[in-house]
Amino acid sequence: MNHRHLLPNEIDLLLDGEGGFGVAPLRTHAEDCSECRARLEEARLVVDALEALPHFSPSVTLSDRVMAQVPVFVPWHVAARDSVGQYLAAWAPRSRPLRTLALAGASSVLAVLTAAIFWVATQADLLAVAGGMAGNRVQGVFAGVLRDVLGALLGDQMLAAIQQSGLAGVGLAGAGFLVAAAGTFAGLRRLATVRQRG
Repeated sequence: MNHRHLLPNEIDLLLDGEGGFGVAPLRTHAEDCSECRARLEEARLVVDALEALPHFSPSVTLSDRVMAQVPVFVPWHVAARDSVGQYLAAWAPRSRPLRTLALAGASSVLAVLTAAIFWVATQADLLAVAGGMAGNRVQGVFAGVLRDVLGALLGDQMLAAIQQSGLAGVGLAGAGFLVAAAGTFAGLRRLATVRQRG
């Protein structure tokens, strides 16, 4: 043991007054070695100084004050769950029989809605037919409104000619409308310049 000095954990064992296997040779070494004895006395002075310090206990509100200053990220789903939970707690009945009755009622309503959703989802043909009917109805209403607007703008005879000629007729009617609008604009402008001169 004389060939090496005490390690920090061995000095701690001696300071703590530990007994048992292996501690007696450490004490013997500390008595024989002046350097280890000096280190043990320095450590003992530090421990005594620490023990002499007054012991403080934090206030019971310390953790609340610290946590109030810590920004805590709350995911949106947790915030939504908490707000729904508070809302339900405010409206939930206080007595146990009424809570049981409310839970049974809500469960039965949810069961009926779930069964209805599953039934509708399994009726793919019904959904396809209903979607087709709705699409045809919307298309018919849109075509009727467009026909009425074009009939009011162009006249019934022009509308009949466009319907017979198809897409080419629509293009020709559009071109004719643009030519007529350009001619009208040019004529009105010419009339305005002549009037200013005269």
